[in-house]
Amino acid sequence: MYDKLFITGQYLAPQLSISRLAGRLADNESVPAIKNRVVNWFIGRYGVDMSEALEPDPAAYPSFNDFFTRALKPGLRPVATGDSVMVSPVDGTISQLGHISDGRVFQAKGQSFSLNELLGGDQERASTFTDGEFATIYLAPRDYHRIHMPLAGTLREMVYIPGKLFSVNPTTAENVPNLFARNERVACIFDTAAGPMAFVLVGAMIVGSVETTWAGIVAPGKRQVDVTRYDSLKTPIQFEKGEEMGRFRLGSTVVMVMPKGTVTWNSDQVAGGRVRMGAAFGEITPGQQETR
Repeated sequence: MYDKLFITGQYLAPQLSISRLAGRLADNESVPAIKNRVVNWFIGRYGVDMSEALEPDPAAYPSFNDFFTRALKPGLRPVATGDSVMVSPVDGTISQLGHISDGRVFQAKGQSFSLNELLGGDQERASTFTDGEFATIYLAPRDYHRIHMPLAGTLREMVYIPGKLFSVNPTTAENVPNLFARNERVACIFDTAAGPMAFVLVGAMIVGSVETTWAGIVAPGKRQVDVTRYDSLKTPIQFEKGEEMGRFRLGSTVVMVMPKGTVTWNSDQVAGGRVRMGAAFGEITPGQQETR
C-alpha cells in the first residue's frame, strides 16, 4: 500500500516546481543557522560518514549543496590501475547491469527502457550501442556525489534531454515504466580506447541540478533536446580515468553504455551490490570498436 501511494504521489506532484524550489533553497547561503540544522538532520537521517570528507565540519559549508557535493580526503578512493580496467564512476548501488537486447535496457522486475530514448531520440547515436553492454548505478542520499570517469576519454558530444523528475530509488524503478529514459538527463558521449562510451547522468525528484566540469550547470535546461558537439575543438576536452567530470546537486543515477564486445563486467558486480568510485568494475577490449 505504501509503495502504491508513493508512486501515485509522484505522478500527481508538480515534480519540476518542487525540485527547482528545492534546488534554490539548497544553494541559499543567507541563513546559516537553518542550513546547519538541515545538514545535521540529513547526516543523522541518512548516516553520512563525515570522517571521509575533506572538510568534516558540517557548519563549514556555506550552503546545503556545498555540503552535498563535498570533496573526500585524498587517497580514500584509489583508482584501479591497468589500461584494460574500467572503474566505477561513483559511490553507489548497482541497480542493474548486463546486455542491451532489442534496443531495450533492463530496468527492474519486468521494466525496461528504450536505448534510443535514453540517448535523446537519435537513432544514429543509439545504433553505436546496439546489442551492447550497460550498467546502472544509483546514488543514495548518503553517498559521495561527485562523478568520475570510468575510462580515459575524449568528449565528443553532450546531449541535454528534458523530462520528468521521478525518484530513481529501487521502489520507483520497479513501478515506473521507462524511468531512466523518462527523467531529465544529460548524455555525454566519449571516445575511449574501447570505442564510444555513453555516460548518462539522470536527474530525479528534488535534484537541484546536474553539472559537468566543462559546461557548469547543464540541467535544468531548456524544455527541448539540446545537442553540443565538442569533436571539432582545437583543444579537445580529455579526461584521465578517475578524473572528476560532474556532480549531482542532490542524488540520482548514472547509466554507462558500451558497444557490443568492448567490455566484460566483473563477475562480482551484481544488482544490489555496493560499489565505490575507483574500484575495478570491468575489463575492456581496446580497439574492438572504431571511434567515430
